[in-house]
Amino acid sequence: MFHKEGGKIILIATTLTVVFLLLTDHFVTLFWLQKAIEIIVLFFLIMILQFFRNPERNVVINDNHIIAPVDGKVVVIEEVFEGEYFKEKRLQVSIFMSPINVHVTRYPVNGKVKFSKYHPGKFLVAWHPKASEENERTTIVVENSVFGEILYRQIAGALARRIVNYAKEGMQVVQGTDAGFIKFGSRVDLFLPIGTVVNVKLNDKAIGGKTIIAIK
Repeated sequence: MFHKEGGKIILIATTLTVVFLLLTDHFVTLFWLQKAIEIIVLFFLIMILQFFRNPERNVVINDNHIIAPVDGKVVVIEEVFEGEYFKEKRLQVSIFMSPINVHVTRYPVNGKVKFSKYHPGKFLVAWHPKASEENERTTIVVENSVFGEILYRQIAGALARRIVNYAKEGMQVVQGTDAGFIKFGSRVDLFLPIGTVVNVKLNDKAIGGKTIIAIK
């Protein structure tokens, strides 16, 4: 199963793959060179297909849980000053996605979207300390009945060139459902109330829609 955001790219990649294979078969006479080109072209197509995969996740909805919005590795757990929306200290949990991770973004909690804003910006590597303030990003705040307002931020990386965000202010959203997509490498930051009980550790592997990031 593939994400709808990859439809056009997958079609183009598949068409180019077929064309290259036909041209190679027709014009390249050296057996080893023909096979080398075929392997490279097919590898390119496989990479595109795996990047846009969208595995079905059976989400257990629980208002007492904040779940991982994306797949990846937990790289930050610390108290920071969040200056865009809350303008106060929050507990930040960041998940870094490599190009081989699933890049679907999912809502971490049930609730109402209170804030949703896109910021153009740079394309620093996603783990850069200033990436969350200077890179292209979106900031979304969902108000949950148990945790209050939860902010998550989609951040573009060095390879990412498009962030897709489905959250609109006023929407009622369901935990674990499709909230967007980040194309080609990135990270997501969660900003939680101080005192929230974190259920993960640094370098833990998170699975979007499954891993419980925090509990009440």
